[in-house]
Amino acid sequence: MKKIINGKMYNTETAECVERYTNGLPKRDFCYKEEGIYRKKTGEWFLYGEGGAMTEYAEHLAGTMRGYGEGIIPLTLQEAKEWCEKHADIDTYIKYFGEVKE
Repeated sequence: MKKIINGKMYNTETAECVERYTNGLPKRDFCYKEEGIYRKKTGEWFLYGEGGAMTEYAEHLAGTMRGYGEGIIPLTLQEAKEWCEKHADIDTYIKYFGEVKE
């Protein structure tokens, strides 16, 4: 997926996918959600996600109806760290953000 946000290009085909997360629900479920965190060659971070009608990725259809959707969300370095703390393994976190004190 490609998207221009605030004058910057975000492209899942050219950025490095660092980690993926899914909530394990089937794609047809209204609460299904899958996300991937990406790092651009410039070092910027973004989230690509897709999900059902009850997720933040839902697209508005006619009237009040919502359906499956997808989107890109730019992330700050701190937001990328927080996402990786929740969803990535320790080795991945250390590779991109460095060692953490015990």
